[in-house]
Amino acid sequence: MASGHDAQSAGERIESLLAELRSHAGPQVAETAEELVSCLVELYGAGLAEIVTIIGKDVEAGPRLMDSLVADPLVESLLLLHDLHPTDIGSRTQRAIDEVLPQFGSHAPEVEYLGVDDEGVIHLRVKGGGSGCGASPETIYAAVEESVIAAAPEVAGVHIEVVEVTPELPLLQISRRPAAFGGAL
Repeated sequence: MASGHDAQSAGERIESLLAELRSHAGPQVAETAEELVSCLVELYGAGLAEIVTIIGKDVEAGPRLMDSLVADPLVESLLLLHDLHPTDIGSRTQRAIDEVLPQFGSHAPEVEYLGVDDEGVIHLRVKGGGSGCGASPETIYAAVEESVIAAAPEVAGVHIEVVEVTPELPLLQISRRPAAFGGAL
């Protein structure tokens, strides 16, 4: 299976095939097929866990190898599926934020990761941004949310708290006119 293989498409195809079995072969055959898929996922997950353990024992090459594995989208999705991803949710969330914001240039908002609540929802605080970049604030928020969910698909959702930034009034400075320009006002 090539590195570019789309795990989401494969998952959708599996669901489609199981639905077809349910409709054509009856519930017993569908249950058996689902159990078969579950056993295969468990087997491959156990194998992947052993690979991660073996790599983790190599103090010299291990971190570099894990970084290479995580950099591959398919392998990363499998690590996430089996709860083996070496990077915590907070770090993955921050990486996703850091990757998406540059597309909005100097008009990108400030996004702060606040943590994950007991229900598994990521909380973010967003300040500023959106004015003058051609994208509405809602478009920016949607892009941030999509990027975060892609990086942490195991979470239940993303809650974005928007903090309105009050524009600062320009400072008016009154001073004496320099003597060379006619003295005081």
